[in-house]
Amino acid sequence: MTEEQPASPNRGWVYTSSLQLAAVPTAANCSRAFVRLTLTRWKLADYVETAELVVSELVTNAVQATGLTNPEPKSWDVTAEHVIGVQIRSTGTSLVLDVWDRSSEAPVTKNPDDDAEGGRGLMLIGATCKQWDVFWPHAGGKIVWAELGLDRAAKPPPLSTMPVRIPGATKPPPGPVHTMAEEALLQRFLDALYQWDRPRPS
Repeated sequence: MTEEQPASPNRGWVYTSSLQLAAVPTAANCSRAFVRLTLTRWKLADYVETAELVVSELVTNAVQATGLTNPEPKSWDVTAEHVIGVQIRSTGTSLVLDVWDRSSEAPVTKNPDDDAEGGRGLMLIGATCKQWDVFWPHAGGKIVWAELGLDRAAKPPPLSTMPVRIPGATKPPPGPVHTMAEEALLQRFLDALYQWDRPRPS
């Protein structure tokens, strides 16, 4: 499940939606579906393709850092530690994708050879997005985020809970890491909201 949480600062609206997933390879597919549903709901469907690509790279990195890389993990292999968090946020003409994992190790941009099969995720994000960086929440772990520019603000329908079906293999196990993910994403949203609401120098 994911719930939109809007706020109304002085200069407009902020919208956010988030969910937690098991840190397994299928999380990338679920995150893309989540982004597609959310942006369509927010009347930003023309940004779906780019946002799906970015969130897929961020989630894949998070799974590689803290999850199971076996493409078909057994249900008993997924423990309460295998959790990641995904959040999408729209503030005015900015769209931010946040992905949390429990590792405190910062990601490193690689320069793979032309024939390498992977390692280009952060390079792709850097070329596609306005900016990206790492946020260190009090709850622990890290949030790697990426910002896309929009030509208009989001316009979702009236506030309501939007159900998202998460396949059983990608449901996050309950436990302290699940709570860490929720707290980290909430802090990220509140910090962003504070920055958005601060008066700017005239």
